[in-house]
Amino acid sequence: MLPPALQQDLARFECALLQLADTLALDLSQFEADHIALRCNQNTTAAQWKEALLTMGVLISENHINGRPICLFSLNEKITVGPLSIDCIELPWPGQRFYLNEGWEHVELVLAGNPETLHARALACLSDRALASPRITLKFSQPGSDKERLPNPTLAVSDGTTTIKFHPYSIREVIASERE
Repeated sequence: MLPPALQQDLARFECALLQLADTLALDLSQFEADHIALRCNQNTTAAQWKEALLTMGVLISENHINGRPICLFSLNEKITVGPLSIDCIELPWPGQRFYLNEGWEHVELVLAGNPETLHARALACLSDRALASPRITLKFSQPGSDKERLPNPTLAVSDGTTTIKFHPYSIREVIASERE
């Protein structure tokens, strides 16, 4: 079971995620959530969360990505967020950005297919009205670790507090590629 603070924040995040999906006219039930991610501002918080998550599952990766450690946990029991059932949690150590809310920040969805067409395919999932909204921001990026073998571009769609990210590969496929 999640620590009480993260369990409480999951309710806040679920409400915010469903509101963002509604704004985007995105039916989350049509997607498989690859993982859910936390954000915190202090190394001590990240270390406490890591210890708690180790009681809930298995550490499947600990890697440096974009200059900071990121841990990935495969959960013994899935957590539910709206229509999504999620069995993997991403825990990055703090970076340069300060978060007003320490807790759940985004979910990542897989749009399997050619990495070169990810951005176009992800944009096609969103309504034109949402894309024209001044509240919605898009960020295209290519995060990666030194060991990563698969191109894994990202489209992040955010309303400033909650984010949905699209990738062409699952995090487990990316981890497997690092071991090859």
